[in-house]
Amino acid sequence: MKAVIVGAGRMAEAVLHDFANSGDYEAVAVVDAEPTRAEDVAARRGKGIATAARLDAANEDAAAELIAGHDVCVSAAPYRYNVTLAQAAIRAGAHFVDMGGNNDVVAAELALDAEARAAGVTIIPDMGLAPGMANVLAASLIGRLDDADEVHLRVGGLPQTPGPPLGYALVFSPYGLINEYAEPCLALRDGEVVTVPPLGGVEELEVPPLGRLEAFHTSGGASTLPHTYRGLVRELDYKTIRYPGHCAAIKPFFDLGFATEEEVSVGGARVRPRDVFAERLAASLPEGKEDLVVVRCWATGKSGGEAITYAYELLDYADAATGLTAMQRTTGFPVAAAATTLADGTIKKPGAFTPERAIEPEPFIAALRARGLAIRETAA
Repeated sequence: MKAVIVGAGRMAEAVLHDFANSGDYEAVAVVDAEPTRAEDVAARRGKGIATAARLDAANEDAAAELIAGHDVCVSAAPYRYNVTLAQAAIRAGAHFVDMGGNNDVVAAELALDAEARAAGVTIIPDMGLAPGMANVLAASLIGRLDDADEVHLRVGGLPQTPGPPLGYALVFSPYGLINEYAEPCLALRDGEVVTVPPLGGVEELEVPPLGRLEAFHTSGGASTLPHTYRGLVRELDYKTIRYPGHCAAIKPFFDLGFATEEEVSVGGARVRPRDVFAERLAASLPEGKEDLVVVRCWATGKSGGEAITYAYELLDYADAATGLTAMQRTTGFPVAAAATTLADGTIKKPGAFTPERAIEPEPFIAALRARGLAIRETAA
């Protein structure tokens, strides 16, 4: 099989690590606007099967030409490029998977369904950690119940040792973090899709051996789940997990408008507060190399007439043996597993689909466990 990975950041590195160690791929092209970045990732993680090239991900013609002849394309690029890349993959006759994170972009990709079906390819956006893995876990939980009442998803990437100023370390782009904290959040209430404000609904949860943590609403994590299960599940929500006090510390910056993209005048120069905010987050927060990821998803309802709660839990740590962070593992491995099932023909369903509609939960969960993600399930 042959694959293209667009982007050469942390998540691209994890996807290439997966591909190169699977034995399933004969060639993987790593492409980026900065060819030296692509060359570095290909050399360090490619095990002799990876090549590097330059690509402007905004150039659909160039992307289609590069993707042609490959079985699957994975976007590890910023989400603003994903519609263009999905269109390019359709033209090239290759399957396409990305890590999503923006509801409007995902909706535009799903609107390519007819074009993808006509081309005989499958498009799966939002296939990372949350959204992505969390969608499939939710589908699995709901599928076990005869009548699903509530579904709750709690996911977070954290430093193993929290420190000032926010008890947080950057495990992905500061722009992605700002987007999660600034945009409206989708949920289900009484079976209907609603939006709730981000950085609200703070709750406490106990996660052994970490102790007390907090969780609050953020955007993107619920992805398409509220629309998929509208009228079928009474309540569904997604919250991000952090160390206690993080939400109270970060929320005032958003209340003051630091996330706005509207330019303001500062000393005669026009600047976007969001750009300044992102730069200060990148400069002030430590890099999350020694990190951990917490996943806790549960659904309550009835099965066989009896009330029951099914749950999935995962606590993953940075892996010193491979040099991959927990966020790389839990984001890169799900998208790599999905891409492989497309490339090898396991999924034969042309069109554009959400993760919960495209992926069979049990084989997917087994594939993640085989990659070392110790997903635990319980029933009570």
